[in-house]
Amino acid sequence: MAKTVIDPAGQAAQPAGKQRPAKQAAVKQAAVKQAAKQAGVKQAAVKQTAVKAAAKQAGVKQAPVKAPANAVEWQETPLALTRRARRINKELAALYPHAHCELDFRNPLELSVATILSAQCTDKKVNEVTPALFAKYPDAAAYAAADRAELEDMIHATGFFRAKSNTLIKLGQQLIERYDGEVPNSLAELVTLPGFGRKTANVVLGNAFDIPGLTIDTHFLRLAQRWRWTTNDDPVKIELEVAPLIPRKEWTILSHRVIWHGRRMCHARRPACAVCPLAKLCPSYGIGELNPVAAAKLVKSPSQTDPDLTG
Repeated sequence: MAKTVIDPAGQAAQPAGKQRPAKQAAVKQAAVKQAAKQAGVKQAAVKQTAVKAAAKQAGVKQAPVKAPANAVEWQETPLALTRRARRINKELAALYPHAHCELDFRNPLELSVATILSAQCTDKKVNEVTPALFAKYPDAAAYAAADRAELEDMIHATGFFRAKSNTLIKLGQQLIERYDGEVPNSLAELVTLPGFGRKTANVVLGNAFDIPGLTIDTHFLRLAQRWRWTTNDDPVKIELEVAPLIPRKEWTILSHRVIWHGRRMCHARRPACAVCPLAKLCPSYGIGELNPVAAAKLVKSPSQTDPDLTG
């Protein structure tokens, strides 16, 4: 028979040798928490194993997972920056061997017009509009004498059609007046023409005249900042900072490679970090998707953006 213990207040306590209900409940709750913790660890391990298996089955090579470096942590000498930039260019060359200007054109005037139309518009949409446009307006004189309403109607789908039609008419007129209807092949002359800034001028120089130039569009700006090639937001300053990092002969093709990477993998809102071949060279690795299976689904293949390419 268990012995009953009398507490100081004179009330009978629990029989000796038996635990109080509160203490017994606490022990039971602790045991439940420990079991739940062990189950959680096991569940996390199973989930991680499943992710790795799915990635292996999808043929996705998982990039090393690490915390993204911030501006303070990622420090390098100017020489190290140059070497890293050139390694990035080399990796991009292997990744996008078919990189090219995605605007369709046959001569400097057509590329000038297409580039002007591409402002706030996709290259794909511009390429849908330009065949009929180029057929109707084959030279500068045709643009100079264009009926405004008719031209606006033809380029309506590219957006800002009134401003763009005005620019094209003025461009045609100035080419006739100053350059005998031909597009000049110097940066200094091009930037004085309607619709031309440095970006448009470098597109035309690099792709129509084979004169190297850096095209600092929204993709190039974003990636140059992520790679810490620059901290500037001004396209002209970015151009001047990036130029010394890459050999001049590579400027035009680098622009295409960077733009292709920005369109296909290093997206503005959700870059595919886990499957990016540049992960080890990128100070911003980790700002995007780190699940390799999910990241692989974010990547756009060349065939998705260029029907003529399948690889």
